[in-house]
Amino acid sequence: MRLTLLAAASALAVLSGCASVQPPSQATNHAPAKNIIFFLGDGMGINTLTAARIYAVGEDGNLTLDTLPESAFIKTFSNDAQVTDSAASMSAYMTGVKVNNNVLSMSTDTLAAAPAPDAAGNKLAGRCNSGRPVATLAELAKQRGMSVGVVTTTRVTDATPGAVFSHVCHRGMENDIAAALVPGGAGYNAALGARGLDVLLGGGSAHFTTTAKGGKRSDGRDLLAELAAQGVRSVADSAQLNAVDTTSSAPLVGLFAAHDMSFDSMRDAAKEPGLPEMAGKAIGILANNPKGFFLVVEGGMIDLALHNSNARRALQETVVFDNTLKAAIAQMRTIDPDLKNTLIVATADHDHSLLLNGYSRRTGKTTPSEPGVLGLMRRVDNNEIKLDADGAPFTIIGFGSGEKRVQGSRGAVPHLTSAQVSADDYRQEAVVRTEPGYETHSGTDVYLGAIGAGAGRFGGTIDNTRVFELIKAAAGW
Repeated sequence: MRLTLLAAASALAVLSGCASVQPPSQATNHAPAKNIIFFLGDGMGINTLTAARIYAVGEDGNLTLDTLPESAFIKTFSNDAQVTDSAASMSAYMTGVKVNNNVLSMSTDTLAAAPAPDAAGNKLAGRCNSGRPVATLAELAKQRGMSVGVVTTTRVTDATPGAVFSHVCHRGMENDIAAALVPGGAGYNAALGARGLDVLLGGGSAHFTTTAKGGKRSDGRDLLAELAAQGVRSVADSAQLNAVDTTSSAPLVGLFAAHDMSFDSMRDAAKEPGLPEMAGKAIGILANNPKGFFLVVEGGMIDLALHNSNARRALQETVVFDNTLKAAIAQMRTIDPDLKNTLIVATADHDHSLLLNGYSRRTGKTTPSEPGVLGLMRRVDNNEIKLDADGAPFTIIGFGSGEKRVQGSRGAVPHLTSAQVSADDYRQEAVVRTEPGYETHSGTDVYLGAIGAGAGRFGGTIDNTRVFELIKAAAGW
C-alpha cells in the first residue's frame, strides 16, 4: 500500500507540475521583438554590481538592473581560456560561437595572431591565416531591413563594439575594424549591407585619421571623409550631437575622443556627451525604421577603471550605465508603451577580481561626507575601525589582483585613512601584484536581466552563446 500511495503521489506531482517545469520560452507565446537593445557593462561582475548598488542607493536600494523582471546567470569561459577577454565574450553574444581570446566574430578554429608593425611602426597590421567570419546579430538584423547602431564610451574599434560589426583574428587590428565600417571601401564588411551602420557613437577617431593628421592610419585613408562623401552625418562634440535631427534616418557617426572617452565624472560635458545622451540620440534615430532596430550600448569604462584597481571610478561608471538603462526603458515606453515589440537585455561580458571584504558594518550609500562602501572596514558592534593581523586598517573593497600590494607587514607602513581611500583616484590594495593598469578579469559567472518581448526566455544558468540563440528566438529570426 505504501508503495502504491507513493507512486500515485509521484505521478500526481509530475502531472500537476509539468507545466511549471517547461522553460518560459516553451510555456508562453510572445510576439516577435521588433526592436532589440543589448546593454553590455564591460567587466561589470556581480561583486561590482553589488558594490555599485551600495555606493549609489545603500544596501536596501535597487539599481534599475535589479528591477528587470527576468534574469539569468551567464557562463563566460572562452574557447581556449577559463577566463575570457572582451573579444571572445562579446563574440559569443553576437554570434553564438565560442572563439579564442582576442578573436572577433570568427569561427572557433581561428587562431589569435597579434598584429605586426605597420608602416608607421604601430602594431596594427593584421596577419590572420586561419578561420572564417561568422554572422553577427547586427548582420542578421541588416538582412531583415532593420536599422543597427552601436554606442560605447570606449573606442568604437575596441573589442566589444568591434565584435558587433567586424571579423578579425585579433582585437588589436583596430585600423581594420574601422575600415569594416566604410561602405565601398577596402576592408568593408559587406554583410552590413550597402549602407552600413545607421548610428555609431563613441571614441577612437585616431583609427579613422591619417598619421599625418595625428591619427593611427598609415595607409593615407581619411575614413571620416570617405563616410561623409556617402552622406553620413558626422559630429565631434556634445553641441553637435544635441543638434542632430532625429527625424532624419541619415546615418550618423560621432567620434568624441581620439582614443577612449573620459570617465563620466571627469569628462568635459561640452566636448564629450554622456552615455545616456548618446543612447537616447541613437534610439531616436533608429526608431524611425518601421522594420525595427538592433542597438548595442556599452558602458566600456567600467572595465578600464577596474583594470586600474580604481573602485570609485568603476562604481561611478556602473551607475552611469544603469542610469542609461533606466532612461532607455523610459524612452522606449514612449514608443512602445508595454514593450510588446521591444526586448531589452542587460548583462556583462566578464567579471573582474574586485571583492567585498567581510564582516563590514552596513555603510549606506556614499555621500560627500561618508565614504560608504569605499571606506575602511568597521566593526559591526561598535563602529570602530577593524584591524588586520598586522594591526593595520584595511578597505571594504579590495582586489584579487592589481598593482598595489604592501610588501611585508602592513603594520610597518603608514596606516590608511578614510580620506585617502575615498579619494577619486585611490587604487585599492590587491592580493596578487600586477603591473599598473593590469588588474585581471575573473572567470565568475555574470548577471543578465531582461525586460520586454521575449524576455521570459531568459532564466537559469546559461552559456553566453545561448544568449545569441535566445535573442534570435525572441525576434523570430
